[in-house]
Amino acid sequence: MTGGGALARVIRSTADRRAADEERCDLCAAPVAGEHRHVYDGERQEVLCACRPCALLFVRDEASEGHYRLVPERRLRLPPLDTAPLGVPVGLAFFVPHPDGTVTAHYPGPAGAVRWQVEASAWREVAAGCPLVESVTPDVEALLMNTARDARHHWIVPVDDCFRLVALVRREWRGLSGGTRVWPAVDGFFADLTSTGSTPWEPSGSDTRM
Repeated sequence: MTGGGALARVIRSTADRRAADEERCDLCAAPVAGEHRHVYDGERQEVLCACRPCALLFVRDEASEGHYRLVPERRLRLPPLDTAPLGVPVGLAFFVPHPDGTVTAHYPGPAGAVRWQVEASAWREVAAGCPLVESVTPDVEALLMNTARDARHHWIVPVDDCFRLVALVRREWRGLSGGTRVWPAVDGFFADLTSTGSTPWEPSGSDTRM
């Protein structure tokens, strides 16, 4: 299975586990706090919950020879990007690069995350317009965008943030178009990012509206 295909499976299973409020370390079965770190299992291509002692073991990638990698905590807001080259059919999506150079795009929906493959040349074109895009760490970080309903959000986030967004959309979606609950919940998600993340640029008033 390719990295992108595996990630789609992981997104579904991880979102289900988050919705069930599983609070055990996947490495040692010890209880974990509601706010805890995650590690990426490169062999199984899965994201795992980690208690603090287990997370500390993998602060350095070489500690496990690349088998387990600690998911970063960086949340960096980017200036509005021209993502048209990526062929995004919706306003809410995230993009995960992989070590082999491929990039998979995902957009949350009522059944989970729909996935498609991004052309490598298109990813390079977007990165040329914003060099920070090249810093997205393969497998464990994502480029997250929200341009729905006049929003202008582009972020580099940990992949577990994307799992939380997928679970939120699944939980709040109603009917064919999403209903009245899903978009206020998405707005709240990005408001939380704005309050806790960092930005290397000064947004104008029009760039901060939700």
